[in-house]
Amino acid sequence: MEDFSLVLNYVAYLLPAIVVGVVAYYFFKGHTSNEEGRRRYLLQKESQKEMLPLRLQAYERFTLFLERIAPNKLLVRIAPHSEDVDVYEKMLISNIEQEFEHNIAQQIYVTNDCWNMVNAAKNATIQIIRKTAMNEKVDSASKLRETIIQHFMDEVSPSQKALLYLKQEVGELI
Repeated sequence: MEDFSLVLNYVAYLLPAIVVGVVAYYFFKGHTSNEEGRRRYLLQKESQKEMLPLRLQAYERFTLFLERIAPNKLLVRIAPHSEDVDVYEKMLISNIEQEFEHNIAQQIYVTNDCWNMVNAAKNATIQIIRKTAMNEKVDSASKLRETIIQHFMDEVSPSQKALLYLKQEVGELI
C-alpha cells in the first residue's frame, strides 16, 4: 500500500508538468508553423516583385510579336520581290517563324493558356497564308497579298483574338 501511495504522489507531482509540457508543445508547434507560413508569404511577395517586371516584359514581347505577324501588317512590311506565289509564301512564313523563335523563351513567364493562344495565332496565320496561296485564283504574289488583306477586312485575325486574350490576362495580373 505504501508503494501505491508513493506512485500516486509521483503521479500527482508529474501530472501538472505533463499538462504544461503538452500545452507548451502545441503552443510552440502552432507558433512555428505560423512563422514558417509568414516567412513563405514574405518570400513569395518578394519574388513577385522581381517576377512582375519579367512577366510584363514577356507580355509586351508577345504583343509585339502578334502585332508583327498580323496579316495586314505583315503584308505591308514584307513586299514581294518577285511575282512567284511560292517564293512569297515561303518568305512570309519564314518571317513569322523567325519572329516566333526570337520570342520563344518568353513562354516561361506567361500562363499555359496564354502561350497556347500565341502559338495558335501563329499557326492559324501560317495556315491562312498557305490556304490562300493554294487557291487557284491566286496566280501572283500581288494577288496573294491582295486576297489575304481583303480576307481580313471582313474577319478578325488570329493575332487580334490572341491580343485580346493577352490584354485580358495582363488586366488580371495587374
